[in-house]
Amino acid sequence: MNKTTNKFSPVVRSRAVRLVLDHEHEHRSRWAAISSVAGKIGCTAQTLNE
Repeated sequence: MNKTTNKFSPVVRSRAVRLVLDHEHEHRSRWAAISSVAGKIGCTAQTLNE
């Protein structure tokens, strides 16, 4: 685990990952899906990608 605190609960993280996987087909790439979901939950795409 890194030195930063986790802002998001495990439930929120699981839901975000599920949203990316469920809606990936609606976007040009997985990164586009990640970026879309990240904006909706209030984190950066890089954070969600990790």
